[in-house]
Amino acid sequence: MRSVLLSALLVSSAMGTTALAQTDTAPDVEGQDRGDRFSLGQIIVTAPRTEGIAIDSSTLSSEAIYTFSRSSLDDAINLMPGVSSGNSGGTRNERLVFVRGFDRFQVPLSIDGIRVYLPADNRLDYGRFLTSDIGEIQVAKGYASVLDGPGAMGGAINLVTRKPTKALDVEIRGAVNVDNDTDYAGYSTSALIGTKQDTWYAQASYARNVTDHWDLPNDFTPRNPALEDGGTRDFSRTQDWRVNAKVGFTPNATDEYALSYTHQEGSKGAPLHISDIVTTPRFWDWPSWDISSVYFLSTTALGDRATLKTRAYYNQFDSMLRSFNDRTLTTQSRPFAFDSPYEDKAWGGSAQLDFRPSEADTLRLAFHYRHDKHVEFQTSFSTAGAPTTEPRQTQTENTYSAAIENELKLTPDLTFTLGGSFDWRDLKRAEEYGSPLGTSGTPAVIYNYPRRDSDAWNAQGRFDWRASEAVQLHASLSSRARFPTIFERFSQRFNTAIPNPDLKAERATNAEIGGAWTNGALRVEGAVFYSWVENAIFSVPTPAYPCTASNKPPATATPGCALTNLSQSRNVGKGDYYGVELSVSATLMPGLDVGMNYTGIKRDLTDPSNARFRPTGVPTHKGFAYLDWAPAERLHIVPSVDLASNRWTLFTATPATQPQLYYRTGAYVNVGIRADYAITDGVEVGLGARNLFDDYYTLTDGFPETGRTVFATIRTRY
Repeated sequence: MRSVLLSALLVSSAMGTTALAQTDTAPDVEGQDRGDRFSLGQIIVTAPRTEGIAIDSSTLSSEAIYTFSRSSLDDAINLMPGVSSGNSGGTRNERLVFVRGFDRFQVPLSIDGIRVYLPADNRLDYGRFLTSDIGEIQVAKGYASVLDGPGAMGGAINLVTRKPTKALDVEIRGAVNVDNDTDYAGYSTSALIGTKQDTWYAQASYARNVTDHWDLPNDFTPRNPALEDGGTRDFSRTQDWRVNAKVGFTPNATDEYALSYTHQEGSKGAPLHISDIVTTPRFWDWPSWDISSVYFLSTTALGDRATLKTRAYYNQFDSMLRSFNDRTLTTQSRPFAFDSPYEDKAWGGSAQLDFRPSEADTLRLAFHYRHDKHVEFQTSFSTAGAPTTEPRQTQTENTYSAAIENELKLTPDLTFTLGGSFDWRDLKRAEEYGSPLGTSGTPAVIYNYPRRDSDAWNAQGRFDWRASEAVQLHASLSSRARFPTIFERFSQRFNTAIPNPDLKAERATNAEIGGAWTNGALRVEGAVFYSWVENAIFSVPTPAYPCTASNKPPATATPGCALTNLSQSRNVGKGDYYGVELSVSATLMPGLDVGMNYTGIKRDLTDPSNARFRPTGVPTHKGFAYLDWAPAERLHIVPSVDLASNRWTLFTATPATQPQLYYRTGAYVNVGIRADYAITDGVEVGLGARNLFDDYYTLTDGFPETGRTVFATIRTRY
């Protein structure tokens, strides 16, 4: 009851205020210098933006991330309207992000505009991306510019690193967490040092986050103590660190050239389902989840009317999954025990030419190229003898995109932007090791799946109208596609699925009408949106699969056989996503700021082969509200509340002979509070709590969320 009353108070304060606050209402244009944000690493987002801890529709500042103690990407981005985070469940233990209902496959993630993509399955774990050294998080929702590359079917997310703003720029942060029982639970720390000179700059940063464990809420009642007995959540330990270094050259007011290097390493456990007695537990562990990237970014003025922007990069992704005999995670001798490493690489680049034939017209041309290489092999264990290791299997493909966009000022206050692109993918190699489907008992061999190339078009248009100094309106329509991953096309899912090399791209057509109103210190921003989804990929049951020479290597063909109880990925789904977003921020009086945002979304997505299917992971209603109170000159007290309604999840402990069961779960009112005191102009200390009332809630079947956490922080800046 206390949390409900507090949330109602915060929301009513935000909605009822008519006081004044100072905001920056200039459009957020790609490449525009934003102080400590690395401008070369920004993507195109079109909404106006605010400063400080105010949260708008398309950007999240580093100050907001710090104030609300959000140390990982999934947790931080959940502050924004239209975006929700969740948990994959299962032994993969991945943190998820949805943008207006679109998932990690349909919303690309970038760091400084460089795509982070896992070639095999793109199962990104957003909990592995730290935020303490990030200058800004950008989110393009629905309308994501074709100039920024392929794949943005439902939007795009970009992490913009920081850059120095003065001759000596230093910041050090630290935080210690304790659990429900006031026991040590982990820590986070970051450090940044940089310099900005007349014609060059340089910076290095380091961030580390260690979760020793986290506690379940005190009212958790164990259902199966052998799986989870309460208190400390078993296998909840994680640790991640990242370094970023960059050096830049700014020979004049228009040109900039920068070389950056980012390396991050992560490891995590895999908590078990709290009550599943139907499925045999998987005792998995992830000792490594690592990403490295070196990239060059530039912008060069070509006379007075043209600008050339380039990006070139080399990425490397290495991960290891280990499966053990039992919960001790010490021995590997049973048939289900294995070591499964992935070794992935990618390289490529892009070039964008902006040409202004007149003061009212800007034409932009862009070309993107990316080469992905995935290598996997598995070491299997058994009680019968020594471990066996597969030969290395390789998949490689090239992806291209050519885009054009024209921005025309129809009047000084009305702008029309029209863009389109053509994407194509060239699959070079798709190897697998084993007995081809339908040939059980034959010797395992390296064989190639049939190779198919594919292409897709994209088109979009947008009107932006500055109706007055206080009111800005926009309307957009965008149709975008995304190619299926190698996993979706070829994975046999432990001999239960049929590959489909002809799988086509998914598509979404996104419409939006929105605007922003600023009246001194009061700012209101909102949008209504609708998305039509086509060719959605679902796993479809296949009653019988004839095994003939046409669908497997001739040397192992067994004409006339048939397989049953299999599935295949197909483009059979369609549906509609629609909803509304609202954000309000204001200064009620000197020293008292308030803000809130709300998202309402409905997803009607159908799978013709499964009448019981429901789209999971996204709450129907979601909100966030806060007060920033400065009762004294050096003291800030910030209470906040996260709210969400139920979302669909799948009951995973269903016997294979029974139909799937979807149900609603996940409603919560999660209250937080934080107080910071500035000891000096450059040193401040803080104390706070998350999930203050120890609310028990579950976002996905069998995997509860963290209970109360208390933290202490220190930050020094020079």
